[in-house]
Amino acid sequence: MKIVIDAMGGDYSPKAHVAGAMAAERAFDDVEIILAGHEDQINEHLTRTKRISVLHTDEKIEPEDTPTKAVRKKKNASMVLALREVREGRADACISSGNTGALMTAGLLHVGRIEGIERPALAPMLPTLDGEGFLLLDVGANVDSRAEHLLQNAFMGSAYMEMVKKVNQPRVGLVNIGTEKGKGNELSKGAYELLEQAPLHFVGNVEARDLLEGVCDVAVCDGFSGNLILKSIEGTAGSLFSLLKKELTSTWSNKLAAGMLRSSFSNIKDKMSYSHYGGAGLFGLNAPVIKAHGSSDHTAVFHAIRQARQMVNEQVTDIMKKEVKHQEEWENG
Repeated sequence: MKIVIDAMGGDYSPKAHVAGAMAAERAFDDVEIILAGHEDQINEHLTRTKRISVLHTDEKIEPEDTPTKAVRKKKNASMVLALREVREGRADACISSGNTGALMTAGLLHVGRIEGIERPALAPMLPTLDGEGFLLLDVGANVDSRAEHLLQNAFMGSAYMEMVKKVNQPRVGLVNIGTEKGKGNELSKGAYELLEQAPLHFVGNVEARDLLEGVCDVAVCDGFSGNLILKSIEGTAGSLFSLLKKELTSTWSNKLAAGMLRSSFSNIKDKMSYSHYGGAGLFGLNAPVIKAHGSSDHTAVFHAIRQARQMVNEQVTDIMKKEVKHQEEWENG
């Protein structure tokens, strides 16, 4: 299979993308990688070219660019070229850690939406204390949603967890301000009624504070709330590790204790790190498109490639298409 990467998107481009691509080329012998971006900048870091090629362009979409305008005017930007490779069948999946809005816009324009999907959703896997993780959607593709959109997200998320992550009867939870039925705003109440009737393993409302405890396998919410949850989890984890580091290096005795527990702290950090979970799948498009974190390092890029490879192998797009039909059949009685 071929996976194309927007090598110019993100904080550490293209170095992190090249390093992640080379690690993936060593790990997966069935993957060819295309790096879309400035050839000279990429080649500074590229030392393995057996199954890695470069699609040159000197144009890129910046984080501060207006999504629609950037996609329309920067037709040769690395992100746009990468998605065009997928549209024209020269690549099976695309990864970018660049401008989220632009990726959403370009994805809809060049890859296209699955028939029956009203709005694609960004869906990352996030860590839980037991190491299994949960799927959160939407985390920002749509800040304004209707109850029907949340229902569709639940169907897609449940299918993904069952077919790709091999979770038997995935538990679907609706993120809300309380667990009692009837809580929340009109969107939450409307979504609850739909989810309660749907042929899903719906476990009711769940609170954000319980998500890392593994209270559900699929957490459904609108993109505004999901993005707040995502950033809060990332920020809290980062602040906690910074606080621990500061405290454990404050005295000689603390440094000694930290040295003895180094491997344990490392395991905890790995378990709670977003970089080991890949990126956020843009569910609802006609091919796998993954939005990696803007600050992705080479490890995060590697796991995004691993995720893309798995999505292609497991035929996630076909799964989503079947799930849309399943939902339509249920709605039509």
